[in-house]
Amino acid sequence: MVSTSKIKSVDFYRKIPRDLTEATLSGAGLSIVAALSMLFLFGMELNNYLAVSTSTSVIVDRSSDGDFLRLDFNISFPSLSCEFASLDVSDVLGTNRLNVTKTIRKFSIDSNMRPTGSEFHAGEVLSLINHGDETGEEVAEDSVSLTGRNFDTVTHQFPILVVNFFAPWCYWCNLLKPSWEKAAKQIKERYDPEMDGRVLVAKVDCTQEADLCRRNHIQGYPSIRIFRKGSDLKDDAHHDHESYYGDRDTESLVKMMVSLVEPIHLEPHHLALEDKSDNSSRTLKKAPSTGGCRIEGYMRVKKVPGNLMVSARSGSHSFDTSQMNMSHVVNHLSFGRRILPQKFSELKRLSPYLGRNHDRLDGRPFINQRDLGPNVTIEHYLQIVKTEVVKSNGQVMIEEYEYTAHSSVAQSYYLPVAKFHFELSPMQVLITENSKSFSHFITNVCAIIGGVFTVAGILDSILHHTMTLMKKIELGKNF
Repeated sequence: MVSTSKIKSVDFYRKIPRDLTEATLSGAGLSIVAALSMLFLFGMELNNYLAVSTSTSVIVDRSSDGDFLRLDFNISFPSLSCEFASLDVSDVLGTNRLNVTKTIRKFSIDSNMRPTGSEFHAGEVLSLINHGDETGEEVAEDSVSLTGRNFDTVTHQFPILVVNFFAPWCYWCNLLKPSWEKAAKQIKERYDPEMDGRVLVAKVDCTQEADLCRRNHIQGYPSIRIFRKGSDLKDDAHHDHESYYGDRDTESLVKMMVSLVEPIHLEPHHLALEDKSDNSSRTLKKAPSTGGCRIEGYMRVKKVPGNLMVSARSGSHSFDTSQMNMSHVVNHLSFGRRILPQKFSELKRLSPYLGRNHDRLDGRPFINQRDLGPNVTIEHYLQIVKTEVVKSNGQVMIEEYEYTAHSSVAQSYYLPVAKFHFELSPMQVLITENSKSFSHFITNVCAIIGGVFTVAGILDSILHHTMTLMKKIELGKNF
């Protein structure tokens, strides 16, 4: 009994007998307000505890030496043919990859940027083409000169029409001329156009017939095209045609032309729809049906300053730089791994600005309307910043690369290009998820309950004493 009374003596919360307390209407109202305040503050504290908070810092890029960066792109060039469109990559460490084809695809596009067919596969444009022995003697011109007035008529007249689109100033055209005329003479003697009528060897001067060459999407000189009558006739009276990419010596040219003519019977002129010879399958490829090209794909580049460059390239053709137009539309350009839009939406709760600049150039056109003159190069300077989002346990949730872009145009004495210069910042943005202590949450909840209870008690005491004092004053006045 004595031990129990000693324990009771340390009671912090001594009880007042119920019959000594008095319940009031004001106290009840204040208690209800206090309870609602406790619930409201508790809800806010719980929401704050469950919400994710982050801290942002700028640190030196933690990428290890030798890391590569993925570059995804999809760019449309309305005035650059897929036949010569070349994508090159270089960097300050000496990497120099020309005409990359392994991880890219090309599609011929029309003036509305829509693809006109399946993927474009160019022929093997050899850098060392055999042109035969050069001779200083004058060569008789046995090939027929075509113009815009008679081109369509001749195309419909002969089952096979082999045309050399050339420019007089072109080095490669002048190198081809002796072999071409000799081949034309041999074919003419073997298949007389008037008696046989299966093949005609012709030529078109693109400096005199610019519209005709433009209609057939000629961008490099010389371009040897093979037109077949019948099977490829289109509704607009134009023909699909093929390009020849083989050797340009007399023997090779004659062999190519003979392989095209032999499958065709004299009476009637039945056109072989598909050439089975090994030579033709290697040197004859479908020519571009439009003058534009869409290049898409990806590259793995080193994390050092570098360049992505698109231009017309060939080891056996010449280009009229004044006619080259490198206008383009950037459909997509991004760095790093592809991140789904749903992933970005989820991460908005961590950083509302995340993902705004990872595809900054998407959908932007860069068109040269010829008001700047010829030989216009369009350059883009991209500065890339890496952003990492890290959980509280150190796990990387996302690695994103955003970039700024500044574009300009400049006239060049050389072949115009579209150039993307990229440079990775040595600093990176680190967004870290902050962990919250449960004990801190419990402490705040207790503080809310105790604080509201105490404040409510003080207010109730003040209100009760004020009302009692007012009653005493009122009674004193009655006396």
